[in-house]
Amino acid sequence: MLYRRFQPSDLAQLYAIEEACFQPPFRFSRDYMHELVLSTTTATWIAEENGRMAGFAIVDLDPAAGKAVAYIQTIEVAPEWRGQGIGHALLYRMESSAREANARTVWLHVDVENSAAIRLYESHGYIRQRRAENYYARNRAAFVYAKPLTET
Repeated sequence: MLYRRFQPSDLAQLYAIEEACFQPPFRFSRDYMHELVLSTTTATWIAEENGRMAGFAIVDLDPAAGKAVAYIQTIEVAPEWRGQGIGHALLYRMESSAREANARTVWLHVDVENSAAIRLYESHGYIRQRRAENYYARNRAAFVYAKPLTET
């Protein structure tokens, strides 16, 4: 599996994974996804095999927070590629990008019903901070997780 940074030519495959992973109203719009991946304050990582995208991840390196905090926007792995460690590898790369941007903490929201994602984050040392009621559409709650970043 090749892991690399996003290129604009990746957008169609990236959004196809978004559509496979999330149904409306939980899916990012194409315009919002485009804005995220092209932002100068995000790092987007791609996982691909033989030119075919298997997953991606986006971390926001918030300059408004004095680069002390990073926020994981999303980690998505195409259904046919799940269970192969791609989510772990993408999470590791997002944390590395956050460290390079001098972030001291990384945080995220995760749907309380997404047990696979919760296991992933907890296995990487993320600690549940609180529950955010009605965070997602249709009144779905989210857990807020955070992890202090240390030098590696």
